[in-house]
Amino acid sequence: MASRTPLGFVGLGSMGGAMARRLAEAGHPLSVFDTSDEALRQAAAHGAHAAASAREVGDRAEVVFCCLPSPEVSEGVAAELKGSDACEVLVEMSTVGRAAMQRIALAAGPGIALLDCPISGGRPRAMDGTLSAIVAGPTALVERVRPFLDALASKVFVVGPQSGQAQVCKIANNAISISGMVVACEAVVMGAKAGLDPAVMIDVINASTGRNSATVDKFPRAILPRSFDYGGPIAIGSKDLGLYIEEARAQQVSALAVSNAAQLWSMAVDRFGDKADMTMFFRLLEEWAGLGEDGRPCP
Repeated sequence: MASRTPLGFVGLGSMGGAMARRLAEAGHPLSVFDTSDEALRQAAAHGAHAAASAREVGDRAEVVFCCLPSPEVSEGVAAELKGSDACEVLVEMSTVGRAAMQRIALAAGPGIALLDCPISGGRPRAMDGTLSAIVAGPTALVERVRPFLDALASKVFVVGPQSGQAQVCKIANNAISISGMVVACEAVVMGAKAGLDPAVMIDVINASTGRNSATVDKFPRAILPRSFDYGGPIAIGSKDLGLYIEEARAQQVSALAVSNAAQLWSMAVDRFGDKADMTMFFRLLEEWAGLGEDGRPCP
């Protein structure tokens, strides 16, 4: 029965495009929208209907998933969906923070149930359907959406009944992940400057207590091969760290470590531009250390 429910997806970027493709290939009738014509073309090639607007998606789909780059964009899409012909549920998969979920709910209006459902895992796991979905909302709403999440996530964590709780959990995860990457990059650049082989360092770290998601995944996939194409824009990291700092201040807890990571990360965004791959952060530290594009000391 779930496969006959018309679904929608708004936001076909690095993560959203991969998730939309999985929903379409799982047999769900799917309408999609993105501002990129190429993203729409790719989704249509996998069986989705390319809509002309987010409103058209809402006019065709009972359950609409969103994966968007900023809280402001998410609020705008929610406002478009308000009063649409078919949309009954909006599943917010973006990382927007707790306060923005309240604004998104207001923008969508009382006729649309909002489910807080950020996802984690990166593009590779989005492509193979092994994401982690972090969910907060009423039990009945969670269970209504859960069958569709099965095509996207191998793990579904229900963290609470209130919208916004999943966002807090997600930004905590992202702050740990990005800050860990900052430290890993600093440490490997230090070792490289001292004459160590970065690949050997990563092998040692991954067999020891320093391993984290950057050393296990991002270094082998995109940094050590020097392709710097992991698949996530670097500006997303600045947004996520900013959301963490905002929430920490609201809760009156320390954010000193994350604030330092955020300052360094913003320097990489300034250096390489918003759309550069997140793994280009490593290149910033190499440049500061006097290492060239091949990772060797500049002459």
